[in-house]
Amino acid sequence: MADKPTSGEILGVPYNFERPSIGRMLSAYWQPGEGMLVEKPFGVGYTLNLANWRSWIVVLVAGGLLWQQEKGSTGESEDRTDEPVEVIVDETDD
Repeated sequence: MADKPTSGEILGVPYNFERPSIGRMLSAYWQPGEGMLVEKPFGVGYTLNLANWRSWIVVLVAGGLLWQQEKGSTGESEDRTDEPVEVIVDETDD
């Protein structure tokens, strides 16, 4: 039986299932002169190239959105109380 390849492309999406080394991991995330997305050192798809300034904008925006979500969820739980609410229905006939 033929050995399955551990790296390549399927429908234009790269994959790599070779055991990553420290050097390969570091060089995968820092590739000056390349675009914002580079092939992942392990797994399927692409990852951010931290040598590209656009990647840092993506990281900052994602961090800001996460911070805003965490801040909003904690503030919302303090304001909201789980007390019963009285509803008055006025049924007057005209």
